[in-house]
Amino acid sequence: MAVSETAEGRQGEAGRRAGPLRPGQRANAADRHVGARIRERRVMMGLSQQQLARMIGVTYQQAHKYERGLNRISAGRLFEIAQVLGVTVSWFFDGLATEAEPQEISSRQRMCLELARNFALIDNEKHQEALSQMARALAAQSQEGSGTAGLAEAAGAH
Repeated sequence: MAVSETAEGRQGEAGRRAGPLRPGQRANAADRHVGARIRERRVMMGLSQQQLARMIGVTYQQAHKYERGLNRISAGRLFEIAQVLGVTVSWFFDGLATEAEPQEISSRQRMCLELARNFALIDNEKHQEALSQMARALAAQSQEGSGTAGLAEAAGAH
């Protein structure tokens, strides 16, 4: 009987002292931000969660929890992830100080991530170069307002 009462007492205590975090909630806003940045970079590189997990030596489920901010990432593991993804550790924290609450990804950001992911999946280097040239020409056209001259020039190069 005493064991049962003690267990119930502990559960009640945990609920009262939890404050803004629920019992068992280990991650905070910084963990979620870092996880979102890991996912952003992974998608930019065209990697699946399974591929990233293999590269850093964890299970797919663990990589998923890192990205969702459900589990905290040790300093050593974050360093390893940064190396695999080709960024500095500080990159994961960019925008954290100014971010008061989690923000939804804009449609423009989603489009950019999708473009980067799809570009990385193109196997043919000539096709990648052609797409890159077209993007440069369109950007130059937007910057200069020069009509289709830049596009025609890029198309004539191939």
